[in-house]
Amino acid sequence: MQATTFEINDGLLKIFPHGNIDTATAPQIEKEIETIKEENPHERTVLDLGDVSYVSSSGLRVVLRLKKAEPDFSVTEVSSEVYEIFEMTGFTEMMTVEKAMRRLSVDGCQVIGQGAKGIVYRWSPDIIVKVYKNKEDIKAVSKERELARKAFILGVPTAIPYDIVRVGDSYGSVFELLAAKSLSETITGDPENLEKYVGIYADLLRQIHSVEVDESIPDIRSKGAQWLDEAGPALTEDEKTKIRVLLDGIGESNTLLHCDYHTNNIMMQGGEAILIDMDTLSRGNPIYEIANIYTAYVAFGEEDPDMVEKFMGLPFETCKKIWELFLPAYFAGKDSSYINKAADAAMLLAYLRVIRHNVRRGNDKTEKGRAVIENAHGRLSDLLGRVESLSI
Repeated sequence: MQATTFEINDGLLKIFPHGNIDTATAPQIEKEIETIKEENPHERTVLDLGDVSYVSSSGLRVVLRLKKAEPDFSVTEVSSEVYEIFEMTGFTEMMTVEKAMRRLSVDGCQVIGQGAKGIVYRWSPDIIVKVYKNKEDIKAVSKERELARKAFILGVPTAIPYDIVRVGDSYGSVFELLAAKSLSETITGDPENLEKYVGIYADLLRQIHSVEVDESIPDIRSKGAQWLDEAGPALTEDEKTKIRVLLDGIGESNTLLHCDYHTNNIMMQGGEAILIDMDTLSRGNPIYEIANIYTAYVAFGEEDPDMVEKFMGLPFETCKKIWELFLPAYFAGKDSSYINKAADAAMLLAYLRVIRHNVRRGNDKTEKGRAVIENAHGRLSDLLGRVESLSI
């Protein structure tokens, strides 16, 4: 009887032993694994122990030989009892060993928000779940949990993920937010108090930007260089030179940035604003954050208002009003000249992002895409004529 099955997809070989791996079964299982590996060319091997309830010392030696043969080898779906064996014997320090995770379904759940790396669902009135788009990337989940923990310790009011789960073939982080609503939902339910909610939005961002972090948080400046490089085909050499000089003029800063700061990533709980979705946490000059805000609320809406309305859950006219109210609230105490200069700097980076977004997606090959790029390019050119610095 076959004691081991497998599946292979895009170079990833998953092997599934069945039953205990002990003195009696280990030789057969090891032989079957070697045959599977030889007959199926692959780049990486994962041993899935979801159907294994016990591993003896003989089984551990099989695992050790697999690790020696393939340095990138890992073990997943390990029960708590088997994980304890791996941990006690030191295997968890020698290789990646992942516990089996609770499984949740988000079928029919409300989508609160989404970004490049994940979709956030309301799983119950008290629970939200962020499901990661990269099905195999448990490292991204762990990274966000660590970034959220750091932000919480530094005084940022953020929701802490308390569990990692499997959602279909993907990973998810679970947050408990009792009777919380997103700021987008709150605005929708009380549009007459938009200015009050934008004040909360601006106050929380100032609180985030008041935090200084160390080099363990990624430096945002590489993003600006990436935007320029990828937008390059749509820019003149003179424009690229001017933008590069402006980007180089943004000095290093240890200011904490969220970098995906919008009203779907802020939950209102008992009058308190709580930040979620921490995987983009960075450090740098706040102009990058403000540019991202303009991009999300205005610049992408000029390209396609429906896209912004679908993403934000708010009418495009409301999104534009949020931007208008946000700047004076965030820069409270600054004169209009300072605010206008900051707005111009943010818009310059935003239109660079719009151009980059469309070039990267090949939209410059379509009539509609070229029109979008032409509009953003015109705005960018005008701003380059008057922006002297991107630092704020």
